[in-house]
Amino acid sequence: MANPPRTRAAALAATALLLTSALAGCSGDDPGDEDLTTQELSWKDCPAPSQAQGGGGSPSPLPDDGAWQCATMKAPRDWSEPKGDTIGIELIRVKAVGDANRRIGSLIFNFGGPGASGVTTLPAAADGYEKLRTRYDLVSFDPRGVGRSEPVLCENDQQLDASLQQDGTPDDAAERTELLDGTKEFNAACEKNSKEMLPHVRTTDAARDLDLMRQVLGDDKLHYFGISYGTELGGVYAHLFPKNVGRAVFDAVVDPAKNPEQNSLAQAGGFQLALDNFAEDCTSKAEGCPIGATPQDVKARVAKLLKDLDSKPIQGIFPRELTQTAATSGILAALYSKDFWEYLTQGLLEAYDGDGSTLMLLADSNNGRRENGEYSNLIPANVSINCADQKPRYTAGYVERRLPAFRAASNLFGDYMAWAMVGCTDWSVAGAADHPDVSAPGSAPILVVGNTGDPATPYEGARSMVQALGKGVGVELTYKGQGHGAYNSKNKCVQDAVNGYLLDGKVPTAGSVCS
Repeated sequence: MANPPRTRAAALAATALLLTSALAGCSGDDPGDEDLTTQELSWKDCPAPSQAQGGGGSPSPLPDDGAWQCATMKAPRDWSEPKGDTIGIELIRVKAVGDANRRIGSLIFNFGGPGASGVTTLPAAADGYEKLRTRYDLVSFDPRGVGRSEPVLCENDQQLDASLQQDGTPDDAAERTELLDGTKEFNAACEKNSKEMLPHVRTTDAARDLDLMRQVLGDDKLHYFGISYGTELGGVYAHLFPKNVGRAVFDAVVDPAKNPEQNSLAQAGGFQLALDNFAEDCTSKAEGCPIGATPQDVKARVAKLLKDLDSKPIQGIFPRELTQTAATSGILAALYSKDFWEYLTQGLLEAYDGDGSTLMLLADSNNGRRENGEYSNLIPANVSINCADQKPRYTAGYVERRLPAFRAASNLFGDYMAWAMVGCTDWSVAGAADHPDVSAPGSAPILVVGNTGDPATPYEGARSMVQALGKGVGVELTYKGQGHGAYNSKNKCVQDAVNGYLLDGKVPTAGSVCS
């Protein structure tokens, strides 16, 4: 996930859980004169994920009996006071296999969001990265404010269920007021419940945590695999610590030159392109497309469904109704990957018959909501990190003036993406900058992989990242495919290029193309 919409009405939700101090790691500890770079991690079997991490069971061993281990790293709460109070950063790893003499070090993953728990995501995705384990320990973490790493807390589950019923694309003054009031209430809840952490969850803070992690893990260089928002984090790290960059790959690349409005506008166009591709694919099948005879017919029926839901929601998952906002969130979730298109077809067919359960399940997955009604802290973390990073604050009046441009990018998703921009307007912490600085002169080469059909981080962001990193740093690789990311598409050309760099140090020819 990469910088998705940032309001409850725009399909992001927050967790209810008031977590115990044990879950929050080492908050409040005073390290005194302790050198945090020399701390020794106590690796143990991983517990079951907390609610803030998304719940579920403990990670299963890999097929070769590779055991997952977890540990907590101390880091300064405030990096401007490195000898002050500490927080706990939760880590997970599985050790490298094969010849110990060929082990390179740790390969640290960030899977995006911001707000995604790396501690839960890495075990779920590890089979796709198994080859990299021949020379690396695979490592991930919950960034500060996320999961078990001093999680940001905002509204409770019941409040979130209610706020997700609000209209995220207001059509009149009353709906605008409801949206803006809901945003203020959510932001005030974050300030009330997580005031001490909100100024300290910027990407620059997480990048400094990464460098501490590198040292604590015993690596001279940071070997890194960043996906989606993880590419922004990696770029900021390279800017701050260019000489410490080892072998790094950025996949599903955030455009570092765009401000929040420009990125939202690009996402509107990106998801519209993904819907176009979905409609083309559906209607090209020999057996025919069950939701429309032509691509235009498919899109027209989706548009009519969303319009109808605006005034008359249908039954979702009892007792909740599928509103226009929830349906839009579910459709966007399904457009992240071609693997989900069959569920989108199913969900649309059901919705046309008055059953919104599949689209609501997709929306719930986008919001971090479990079947038992509990939310992870994906949404409060996402909002908090975005709002701390991003300086612009957009008013309702400004959004209204920009609606024509967003509608030109996507008549289906434009309003939704535009109104999401008010999410940071009443945030209590000032944003850091218009866009991140990722210039990294002196860094080792960074492989930057762009997917031409990526809806969430449009393809143009890869070239922009290469240019921003600076001459001789970014190496662009293009994948002509569909979905969010390239390596996880299992395209052999992409995986060979990435594996060749990470495992053997072979830098691909700049401008290489895989299809």
